[in-house]
Amino acid sequence: MKKNFVLRINADAYNALAKWAEDEFRSVNGQIEMILDKALKENNRMKSPIIKKKSSANKTIHAKS
Repeated sequence: MKKNFVLRINADAYNALAKWAEDEFRSVNGQIEMILDKALKENNRMKSPIIKKKSSANKTIHAKS
């Protein structure tokens, strides 16, 4: 479930995010989510998602960050 909240940033930071998002075909919101998810995973603040992969042994595989 996603939570809504207000984020206030200066115009220069927003413009840089908007350009970066456009370069990667994302919305600004999507770009912020990607940056936050990556930072949280790299700093062991959030677990990687569990990916169910079909195999002959039906094993659950954890995604690598």
